Order: sequence, then structure tokens, then C-alpha cells
Amino acid sequence: MGLFDRIFGNNTSEEDQPDIRFGRYSDSYKTAAQYDAWDSALLKFDNKEYIEAYKDFFFYLTDTKEENVKCWEEQGVLRFEIYQGSKKITGLVDQIKIRVEAKIVRANTLHLGFLNRLISQNFNLEYSRFALDDDNCISIVFDSFLLDGSPYKFYYALKELATNADKQDDLLLDEFEGLVAIETSHLEALPEKEKETKYHFIQSKVRETLDIVENGSLDASQYPGGITYLLLDLIYRLDFLIKPEGFMMEALERINRLYFSNEHKTTVEKNAMIVRELKALVNRPKAVFFKEMYRVRTTFGITKPINIQRIRGIIKGELSHLDWYKEHRHDPFALAIPGYIVGNCLFNYAVPKAILDLFIFYFKVMESDYFKRLGFKTSYGDSNGKPLNGRQIKKGIKEIIQNNQNLYVDFQPDTNILNFDSKIDFAKSFLLMIAAMELIAVDN
Repeated sequence: MGLFDRIFGNNTSEEDQPDIRFGRYSDSYKTAAQYDAWDSALLKFDNKEYIEAYKDFFFYLTDTKEENVKCWEEQGVLRFEIYQGSKKITGLVDQIKIRVEAKIVRANTLHLGFLNRLISQNFNLEYSRFALDDDNCISIVFDSFLLDGSPYKFYYALKELATNADKQDDLLLDEFEGLVAIETSHLEALPEKEKETKYHFIQSKVRETLDIVENGSLDASQYPGGITYLLLDLIYRLDFLIKPEGFMMEALERINRLYFSNEHKTTVEKNAMIVRELKALVNRPKAVFFKEMYRVRTTFGITKPINIQRIRGIIKGELSHLDWYKEHRHDPFALAIPGYIVGNCLFNYAVPKAILDLFIFYFKVMESDYFKRLGFKTSYGDSNGKPLNGRQIKKGIKEIIQNNQNLYVDFQPDTNILNFDSKIDFAKSFLLMIAAMELIAVDN
């Protein structure tokens, strides 16, 4: 760093950083115009202005950053394309019916294994159904008479169809032979450097965590809670920072699901289960990881909105466990607790926009080397023996405040709370800063 930078700090702004997406997509961040369009769609549908109603409906779904919806009228028929992850969903609305379809995979040979699976899954679907066409393409389909196709019903039907189509293609291709991917031209491959960086991060983080679990300062049988924090922090961190598709995304979801659903297993048994799953995940061939690294467009989020009060409760409920690990010098486990809090919120919920920006910033500080390898220019220290750069961290938070000032009333995190003595001290103080905030939306 030159003398000028030492005096005045790094002048790189967040807008100058590479366009790399992190975490799960949320459709919660809609504009006032989109909510007006939704109200208009309901009114027009009640007035039997069906085509106009669904034009407003698709405007409500459109995310201009994602370029996720195409809609056009053709001889009195409204046609549309919607993108959800790896799948393109097509459909039409005319004066009589609605029909939607997403082609998932093509089967060169019909295998009882995947056919039985899809038939059984049909019983769990409320609106749509898996089907097989004359070309042996496995699709998921929804159709309805227009009189019974209100925007409310159509929204949930479309979401069910889209999210199931997105999940099933990679899972079926990974598990069954004789299946071929179809309609993937809209997928955007990630640059090779980004793939390499993400693959290295996966390998190093998983192996580092497993080494701490098996050879670290805590006895896994006596202190299973600390091991759990460490493992779940890793799961959520990988999900957010890698933004995986396909098998890895499903593997991380399965680990989370199995851990919290197996009520009759002990914490020690659950931790052992996670360790086995992680070892299986990390030992997959590099080429398989690369195959699942691509950029997608998305329409529907799968996380539910959460407000600042719930986030405050999560922070206060979990952060109290940190001090014991810190006092007994179990630093990796102490640091895993704030990581778990942030990751848990991002994995399971759609947090408010300002909180999302702060949580992303948290990872930029805690994983500064990873972000640097991805091409982010701003450094927050704590790498190569350097301490945390408190000046630069406060500057980054100030940018977040400026970027959100039009969305919230008096959004002003108190950066005087922050402690830069160590990563543990910073992580704890950063979350206490968030817990102390008030977050009132401007339109409230």
C-alpha cells in the first residue's frame, strides 16, 4: 500500500467491485410499482379483463436485474417465458385456459427408478404434475380453466412448478444414466478463474473444518454444541459464498434438513452425520464441481421474509454462547457462533435489504482473502498478519448506509460499538451493532 492510501485509505467503492452474486435469491425486494401492478391484476381479473390482468401479473414478477420474465401478446394470446435457476418455463394465457410447462430432461431410455420417483412426487404437488411427452421429455405441467385461474392461485402454482423443475433436473442427471439435459442455452458459465477460486475455497474450508472437528481443542463427545456451531457455520457459509447449483446445493440443503428433522438422534450422532456428508461432498471430482458452477436467472425465492425484531432475537439468543468459548481459548468455535447467526439468517430467511448488505459486508471482512481472489479490490485486513482495518470497515458501512438511506427512516448503524481488536471481537460487536439498530421502511 502506498503512502497516499495509508493516509487517505483505499478509494475503491463497492460499485467498482466485480459483478459476482452471493446467496439465495429473494423475490421480496419489489418496488412500489410492482405492488401496484399486483393490485391492478386482481382488479382486472375480477372485471374479466384476463389478458390485461396477466400482463400486470408478469410485471409484478419481473426483476429487471435478473431479466427473468418475457411476456408478449400474439393474436389475442398472451405468451410468456419465465426463468427459474437452470430451467426455462413457458406458457400461455388465452380467453379459456392457462397452460404452463417446464421441460426437465430427455430420457434416452425409460428407467423405472426415476419414473417411480416422479410418480410418487406427484402426490406431493398441489397444483402441477410431472409428465412424459411423446419425445420422452420429462416435464412438469400446470393447466387450468381461466375462470379458476386467479392471480393468487396462479402465483402459487407457478412457484411450485418452477422451483420443482429447477431442483429436479440436476438431481436426476446426477443419479440416473440415460438422461440428457435440455433447454440449457440460457445458463451462463462462470469464468474459469471464478470456478477455480470457488473450488479452492470449498476444498480448503471443508478440510480445515473437518481437521478442527477431529483434531481440535474440543472433545467432540463432551462438547457437541461447539462442533455443531462449527459445522453449520460451514454449511451456511458455503451456501452463501459459493452459490452452488445442482448436487452441491441439494447436499447442503439435505444436511440442514436432516440435522433439524432427526429429533431422536443425539447431537453427537447428528454431527457425525454432517461429517460423513461433507467428506462425500468434498471428495467428488473437480470436474463435477465445475459442471455445477453457472449463473442463472431466478423468479421465485424459497426463503421467507424476516423482520429486524426476529433477527435481533436470533442474535441475542445465540451470541450469549460465544463468551465461554472465547474465555477458554477455543477461538474457532467462538468465531463459528456469529458465523452461524449470519449464515442461518441468510440460508433460511429473506432478510431486509439493509441487513442483507451488512451480512454480505460481514463476509467480506471475515473472508477477505477469498474476496480478494475473486477480484474485489477493497481490503479489510486480517490477512498475512495484518490487523483489521477499522478505518476501511467503517468506510464500507458508511457506503451501505448511503445506499439504503432512501429505503429506511433514519438508518444509522452505530459504528462506535465496533471492536477491531480481533476477528472474534469484531464479529460479536458487529452483530451487537445490528441488534441495536432500528429499521423502519420509508413507506411505513
